Order: sequence, then C-alpha cells, then structure tokens
Amino acid sequence: MTTDIHEGPLPASHHQQAPAKLSWREKRYQRRRRRIWFEEILGWILVPVILFGCYWLLDVGLNALGTSPQAIMEGIEAIIATL
Repeated sequence: MTTDIHEGPLPASHHQQAPAKLSWREKRYQRRRRRIWFEEILGWILVPVILFGCYWLLDVGLNALGTSPQAIMEGIEAIIATL
C-alpha cells in the first residue's frame, strides 16, 4: 500500500488546452454588463449637462423677456407676503 502513495511526480502535460469558448448566455451577460456600465457613465455625464442646459435656456429666455429668475422669485415672495 505504501508503494502506491510514493510513485513520484506526475509527468507534465505538453498539450495546453485552449480556453473554452463562451456560451451565448455568457456573451449576453458580458454585453449586458458593458451596456449597464456605459449607460451609467453616460448618465453621470449627460444629466448635469442637461440640467445646466435647462438652467441656461431658462436664464436666456427670461433675459430675452427683460426679467430674471431673481425678479420672478421676488415677485412670488411679494405675492405670498400680501396673502
């Protein structure tokens, strides 16, 4: 029995197996992960740009009408104070 345990090291394999191809489910999972990361990064960039653009358009529009957001807020506060 002891001779079976001490047979020595196994011979090295000369054939390296190529990595297994990904299944369609694994490929789909990778595509979904990439898309989720892309959408997350795009959201972090686009949301501030959109908010800044909306504020800028509001400011330009009100300046074209001859007023400002501060003047509108003061007018609203004056109306509320008279109530």
